Amino acid sequence: MAEAEPALPQDVGAPDEARSERIVTSGPPAAQAGGILTVDLTAIAANWRALGRRAMPAECAAVIKADGYGCGIEPVASALGKAGCKTFFVADLGEARRLRAVAPEPAIYVLNGLLANTAAAYADIRARPVIGSMLELAEWDAFCATHQWHGGAALHVDTGMNRLGISATDAAALAPRIRAENHGITLLMSHLVSAEQPDHALNARQIEAFRQVRILYRGIPASLANSSGIFLGSTAHCDVVRPGVALYGVNPTPGQSNPMQPVIELQAHIVQVRNVPRGETVGYNAAWTAKRATRVAVVGVGYADGYLRAASASDLRPGGNALVAGRRCPIAGRVSMDLMAIDVTELPDSAARRGDLVTLIGGELTVDTVAAAAGTISYEVLTGLGRRYHRVYRGA
Repeated sequence: MAEAEPALPQDVGAPDEARSERIVTSGPPAAQAGGILTVDLTAIAANWRALGRRAMPAECAAVIKADGYGCGIEPVASALGKAGCKTFFVADLGEARRLRAVAPEPAIYVLNGLLANTAAAYADIRARPVIGSMLELAEWDAFCATHQWHGGAALHVDTGMNRLGISATDAAALAPRIRAENHGITLLMSHLVSAEQPDHALNARQIEAFRQVRILYRGIPASLANSSGIFLGSTAHCDVVRPGVALYGVNPTPGQSNPMQPVIELQAHIVQVRNVPRGETVGYNAAWTAKRATRVAVVGVGYADGYLRAASASDLRPGGNALVAGRRCPIAGRVSMDLMAIDVTELPDSAARRGDLVTLIGGELTVDTVAAAAGTISYEVLTGLGRRYHRVYRGA
């Protein structure tokens, strides 16, 4: 049975057109969900505009792969479309199809390239493959010639990632053919390896290598900079920048203050508050021992919801934290599939009660902070956000 397309959120905003912010929701009702995920679409649009101003005069596109970095392709695309975004990047055809359903006009590039025998599917939804090999280019050329298709494609040149893309040597050899035979290449692109490390030697090497290729493809727009690449300066901007994670509030300049507005807040319901005697353990594998009489709040979110098990606490190392009644409280024991425990011993008894909400991401617990506590990157935190939450979209 084919998987059903995800439903768009339901509008629960007031019908008053003068209202400055609409709120829409999706998922289970708030009272029935273990957690509530709030996504600020106004902040996403504001982040896109800020990045666009920094990259001017280059066009600012938007990367909304991985279900809009966990925030939802459909609402994110709608918000960015209203803000003026005209070019989107996704990972695969399934994402492109979902995007096209809510965005009939923008250009859609599919980063993972042309899988065998899928060219017709691109034409059906007017999506553009990012061609990453000579074999893909031959198959795409054959389809376009046979069907007289002129929908466009990107040519990906590898300048150091060693993942996808044709070599700079092949790109140089192809250039006369591309210009003479009109292969329908509408974008030339490459991918930065270490843009979040501005002093990394690879940045200058890749920028220069891509500049040399661009010279051979004059007249075709070029794209190199991702979120962090935008902050490397104008030599990385080219004609189109394609921010991804920064749109969703993650810091594109690690080690410096975050120039982006926060986008998500994740809260969890307290399912139970219980007392744990000194010397007893909490959670699977008895990894965390109460060193005093302890009070824990058990909340209804776990790794099945995308809160990483790596944020668990043990007797050997601290884990992540939650904000309970506005105060930071540590996780106690293992994060399990559907639950986790939080040590609320320092709080007054009335500050943590069954049914109350605690904040897992939000305020001082930024996505970057939560990722660091789990020993991972913000991308993994965002893209893992589960579908069991009650979702609230602000500024829809």
